[in-house]
Amino acid sequence: MSEEKKELTLEENFARLEEIIEQLEDEGLPLEKAFQTYSEGMLLLERCNSQIDRVEKQVLKLSADGQLEEFEDGDDEL
Repeated sequence: MSEEKKELTLEENFARLEEIIEQLEDEGLPLEKAFQTYSEGMLLLERCNSQIDRVEKQVLKLSADGQLEEFEDGDDEL
């Protein structure tokens, strides 16, 4: 049961989203099951967005003088 509480990686979540999309593309999927699958996909998408936001906040950039600095939104320097 400890694995159920373990947070999946972003890659694992994307893989699960791909599975959900394939299920939803099945024309034979009953409406009730389609709604449940869609709901699961939306929750998973929210988790992915949260994980991406967390990673973006941790991104560092290398400045011109070789120092690591936090990435700031709207910073156009590369």
